[in-house]
Amino acid sequence: MHAPSEEKSDDSKDSFNEILEQVFNHFPKYLIGDFNAKLGREDILKLTFGYESLHLPTNDNGVQIVNFAT
Repeated sequence: MHAPSEEKSDDSKDSFNEILEQVFNHFPKYLIGDFNAKLGREDILKLTFGYESLHLPTNDNGVQIVNFAT
């Protein structure tokens, strides 16, 4: 699976995430990918995603995958 990159429009990313949710609801245990997400070092993410990250801020795709996963 390959998510739209950060440069794509919000509409394109929203559409992808809607389809992703439909697929996930149908096949939850088979869904893997990186989603072009960058998870940063924000304190709120540390308990869920760990204490180490290559990225300082979380990008928009990272925020969307965090919202999707929680």
